[in-house]
Amino acid sequence: MPLRHVSLAVLVTMIWGCNFVAINIGVGEVSPFLFLTLRFVVVIVPAIFFLKRPQIPWWSLLTVGGFMSLGQFALLYLALWMGMPAGLASLVLQSQVIFTVLIAAIALRERPTVAQIVGLSVGFVGLLVVGLGREASIPVLAFIVTLAAALSWAIGNIVVRFAGSAGGLSMTVWSAIVVPVPMFVLSLIFEGPAQIGFALTHLSLAAILSTLFTAYLASLVGYGIWNTLLAKYPAGSVVSFALLIPIFGMTAAWIALHEQPNAWELVGGAFLLVGVAITTGVFRFARWRRPRQEPGPDTAETSA
Repeated sequence: MPLRHVSLAVLVTMIWGCNFVAINIGVGEVSPFLFLTLRFVVVIVPAIFFLKRPQIPWWSLLTVGGFMSLGQFALLYLALWMGMPAGLASLVLQSQVIFTVLIAAIALRERPTVAQIVGLSVGFVGLLVVGLGREASIPVLAFIVTLAAALSWAIGNIVVRFAGSAGGLSMTVWSAIVVPVPMFVLSLIFEGPAQIGFALTHLSLAAILSTLFTAYLASLVGYGIWNTLLAKYPAGSVVSFALLIPIFGMTAAWIALHEQPNAWELVGGAFLLVGVAITTGVFRFARWRRPRQEPGPDTAETSA
């Protein structure tokens, strides 16, 4: 992978890491259900008028959106609103890799390799350490809801694979149509029309910027670059860059929100990231190699 594409991959992981801080700021200004509604309305409009619908059945498209967009982000926004630190959330959410392998083994009968079993075990130990060593100020329920968000993302991964679609920007936009209406209805139920009207007419600059960041940078720009790289290179060599997300996420939370992880979270996080690295095969794929040269005439004759 040339340096230019490596730089793009790192840029995406930086955007996605900082996205947790943007979400945390947003849910501090607007209720999580209304904020999520705003985000995905911006994701859908006007992009949906310029992108063709993915060539998969409607039920598959809606199921992907239900788990990858609606389920994952509704639970993540709720967890952050409940007090889950943004940096720690960026770390715990990577457990979706572990859940994906486990669900694939059950639903798709994909037998995990020895490396995946080792990675799952190491990652589980990391999650256990993070959970037991979390600060007393972090609600247990917020931690569990973050894990549920990771599980929803993992189920979405399996649905995409079952549908036979590689995803892409069109999948991101079209599957998002399942989000705004349910989230707006929940906002109506828990907040009421008066409070929603007040929130929409008194949006702060922080709420507007958070919405634009999460919609345009995290969703459209991030997935646009990511899926372009996936189309050019083996999945393992691209997905391995996702291990940088918690590093950027925890660093951004430390700088912007003054979140400082404790020793337990650092140790458990290290175990989790190593487990994910083993599971995704990063140690096999993420190697710097010299480009393979085509054999010249002399070499061709010798090898023949």
